[in-house]
Amino acid sequence: MEIRHLRVVKAIVEEGSIVRAIDKLHLTPSALSHQLREAENQVGAPIFFRINKKLVLTPVGERVLSRAYAILGELDTLQKEVKELIGGEVGRIRLSTECYTSYHWLPAMLRRFNADFPHVEVSINFEATHQPLPKLLSGHIDLAITSDPVPETALEFVELFRDELVAVVPAGHPWTEKPYVTAQDFALVNLIIHSLPLETVTVFQKLLTPAVVSPAKLTVLPLTEASIELVKADMGVVVMAQWALKPYLASPDLRTVRITPEGLWRQQYAARLRNHDYPLYYESFIQFLAQEIQF
Repeated sequence: MEIRHLRVVKAIVEEGSIVRAIDKLHLTPSALSHQLREAENQVGAPIFFRINKKLVLTPVGERVLSRAYAILGELDTLQKEVKELIGGEVGRIRLSTECYTSYHWLPAMLRRFNADFPHVEVSINFEATHQPLPKLLSGHIDLAITSDPVPETALEFVELFRDELVAVVPAGHPWTEKPYVTAQDFALVNLIIHSLPLETVTVFQKLLTPAVVSPAKLTVLPLTEASIELVKADMGVVVMAQWALKPYLASPDLRTVRITPEGLWRQQYAARLRNHDYPLYYESFIQFLAQEIQF
């Protein structure tokens, strides 16, 4: 089991309901359900009984909760010790991502990190967006957030989190009647993507290219807000991560549709130079990303 699974079990028990656990962990309902299923699959037994819409710990769940308190307590102690160890260090982390939508969640996360590490400046290099790995190799940035690891021996990729991508369509679109869409459905629509080349676009990498399917039309539009407005006007569909859509889903004009029965997931990584002597606060920053960002 992973730390995030232990946090989910602990939050559900402490908060007394899934709804309050969702608020505490800042997860979507589907993300929490997915993590709980992952936890139960990994232990090989149910963690909760579902009784009258309530979750009650099974005997296995009681043991998991007990170990969760112990492990998370040790982790909190370790983090406190590390913070005290490096708290006096002064440094800088130059960061970039491969996607502009990541900047929706980065500022809030960076504020939380700076509260714990006030002497470490984290700067975002916007110019390196869409090409963070070459900029990392050339020394223009120190860390890159990417979902596209490459077989580059000079780099190492540390797993951060998984996020689900969904199709965004206007209200009344035929897809809203479907529980999910498949690759073949995209052959009939104008697909709006943020950037080229296509081999770096997740929906092509993981779905369309393997199925040998091309959209009826392809529109490249790097601005998320403009893409959303085209969708509202029924001029295309866009595929985006659930968390990136949060600012827009209050609109009654938009709907989301799952992609494939299992969902379209991608793994996010922190990329850094291999065999490089980084200060301790770099490792702390990567761990902070992996633990604090949950969708």
